[in-house]
Amino acid sequence: MSTAISPTAYNYKVVRQFAIMTVVWGILGMGLGVFIASQLVWPELNFDLPWTTFGRLRPLHTNLVIFAFGGCALFATSYYVVQRTCQTRLISDSLAAFTFWGWQAVIIGAIVTLPMGFTTTKEYAELEWPLAILLAIVWVTYGLVFFGTIVKRKTKHIYVGNWFYGAFIVVTAMLHIVNHASLPVSFFKSYSAYSGATDAMIQWWYGHNAVGFFLTTGFLGMMYYFVPKQAERPIYSYRLSIVHFWALITLYIWAGPHHLHYTALPDWAQSLGMAMSIILLAPSWGGMINGMMTLSGAWHKLRTDPILRFLVVSLAFYGMSTFEGPMMAIKTVNSLSHYTDWTIGHVHAGALGWVAMISIGAIYHMIPKLFGRAQIHSTGLINAHFWLATIGTVLYIASMWVNGITQGLMWRAINDDGTLTYSFVEALQASHPGYIVRALGGAFFASGMLLMAYNVYRTVRASDPAEAEAAAKIAVVGAH
Repeated sequence: MSTAISPTAYNYKVVRQFAIMTVVWGILGMGLGVFIASQLVWPELNFDLPWTTFGRLRPLHTNLVIFAFGGCALFATSYYVVQRTCQTRLISDSLAAFTFWGWQAVIIGAIVTLPMGFTTTKEYAELEWPLAILLAIVWVTYGLVFFGTIVKRKTKHIYVGNWFYGAFIVVTAMLHIVNHASLPVSFFKSYSAYSGATDAMIQWWYGHNAVGFFLTTGFLGMMYYFVPKQAERPIYSYRLSIVHFWALITLYIWAGPHHLHYTALPDWAQSLGMAMSIILLAPSWGGMINGMMTLSGAWHKLRTDPILRFLVVSLAFYGMSTFEGPMMAIKTVNSLSHYTDWTIGHVHAGALGWVAMISIGAIYHMIPKLFGRAQIHSTGLINAHFWLATIGTVLYIASMWVNGITQGLMWRAINDDGTLTYSFVEALQASHPGYIVRALGGAFFASGMLLMAYNVYRTVRASDPAEAEAAAKIAVVGAH
């Protein structure tokens, strides 16, 4: 059914800006990832300089890929989806522009401060208080733009993808503000408002839900829009999507303590985190199955549509990593996996396989529409990118599984007299081949991003700015 609405242009300018920066930050963040992976193979690459050591560049890598690459993808797609599903323009062009420039300022701040060693030392929350405050202001503004647009929607219904985006925005704000409560002692140093085990608990309430809401719920919003659109099929079960939403946001928030097994955290809190993590498997797989089953009657499209392939394979990796996570939360499994490279492999099964691949698919879907082109410059390049990304992800996670289990078994091996069988250095030597394969896998993935950049560049260069603006002027909007 089609509904005629006024031919007001959607605000595609801010979507275009975030989409282009997704590609730029993806290359820089993943390139830095390959560099620090190489440092573990060839330690000389630390250069004996304080600001190029692994310990300083690794948090910069995580901030670039999560908040710069992933964040820009979330901004771009949420602004695109909320306008099209609500059939109305963003509530404020100036506030939307502020979120773009403010977000880039936060990222530049991270690039400057983290190599200099200015850090809170909190995982995924390393940015010191001035940048944390700027991030909070930008994020609250983002919430105002997003929810303000929903309030002025032309449609009665709020599409389920917007529920996921909305939950991700609200919970991320809560997590960031609570975890960053601190006492500044200078412009680039602060101390947490919490102490000891309480600080650890709040940090991993934040840390795991940065994964749960920033890196999962937001991207599920992406999945619920772009998979049906690219497959040209309605979502398999709208009822399941609503059950999926409420189950996910109810359960995810409790899973943080599984990061603190065998620590000073009270045992009951560890056990609660473990139990909730295992239960979380159900809504996670509910969402994955809903996305996969959307392809019923359209599986043949995978042969010719590499964009759809990116979206569907991302769901496969989502299903795998959300099975692996609950398993690793079980205390007996965690006693083997904790502190090993298995955890790194699990993170990247989600980060490369799920987050990056669905973002790449969504960006490829949007770019022609944002720039007034019938299609992307080269489907063949998308196909090559898909295989580089898939092979790179498999090499990465398989090498880290082998390394992690090797490390776990070597660290716990004891002689008859109770002494350790292996020294830490021997476990490190055994890990070296895995580090080579991991760096190779990362290089495969990052090289695919270069193909994407060229493909997007050629598409944008061939576009006519007037055509691009005309593409944003909607005379008739079908069912989105």
